[in-house]
Amino acid sequence: MATYLELKAQAERLLAEAEQMRQKETQQAIEDIKAKMKAFGLTPADLGFAGGGTRAPRAKKASASKSTAPIKYRGPNGETWSGGRGRKPQWVVQALAAGKNIEEFRV
Repeated sequence: MATYLELKAQAERLLAEAEQMRQKETQQAIEDIKAKMKAFGLTPADLGFAGGGTRAPRAKKASASKSTAPIKYRGPNGETWSGGRGRKPQWVVQALAAGKNIEEFRV
């Protein structure tokens, strides 16, 4: 029966072999695609790359959450909260559990 270390080494060898095979097959696929593009006279723009495609432009990622609501409460360590809908911040929950009044933190 194989030991843990032997099985681990075998798994690492298999992962390395799989990665080599993936790279080889990827290279073969790229060569095949290039050959077909050349044979049919296709360009990357024909395939929708380099801005020549008909796909809609990607939407920009939303930047960090920027609250437009004014700050109504400030926590003991400088945390802020607008008092809006949704879950209360952890510092508010802890303060209320400790018996403090939320009005103590009003800005």
